[in-house]
Amino acid sequence: MSEAQRLAADDATLARAVGERDDRALAELYRRHVGPCLGLARRVLGDRTMAEEVVQEVFVRTWREPERFDPTRGSMRAFLLAQVHGRAVDLLRAESARRAREEREALQRPGIDIDLEREVMQLTEAEAVRRALATLSDGERQAIELAYFGGHTYREVAVLLEQPEGTVKSRIRAGLLRLRAALIEAGVSE
Repeated sequence: MSEAQRLAADDATLARAVGERDDRALAELYRRHVGPCLGLARRVLGDRTMAEEVVQEVFVRTWREPERFDPTRGSMRAFLLAQVHGRAVDLLRAESARRAREEREALQRPGIDIDLEREVMQLTEAEAVRRALATLSDGERQAIELAYFGGHTYREVAVLLEQPEGTVKSRIRAGLLRLRAALIEAGVSE
């Protein structure tokens, strides 16, 4: 098919030429119809790159299977637009299903690796704190437990232990220093 014939040819003639593996006929079909096809794919998908991939796929399929176009059923433009629309909708559904599947999987096991690591770290730290508390004197441990784990003020701890407030403060201060040293030694604190 000559250049003048190709430009003057209708879509049915071009489709027959594509069937005979005339790549210039395919190029002419592409030139004529790529704009509307790309516009439709972009409207459906909302993404230029995915739209370009769909249009390319449709034109490649038209090259490989030219017999799919039946000029008695409609124009080449209508055929190509129907192919682009169908493929874009399929891609959109597949992408939507993939996202939904990933979200379901994420909800079923929310950050297992991160949560597991955090839990192990917390258990390790808690065990180190228990061991460090065991090294304190009874008076220091009781005062710290009431103040820090019980949420009591110095004055409330003094009343609960029936000891002077100054003694309680001294025991808490000394106990915290020893606790800190034990945790540093255990590698839990800096």
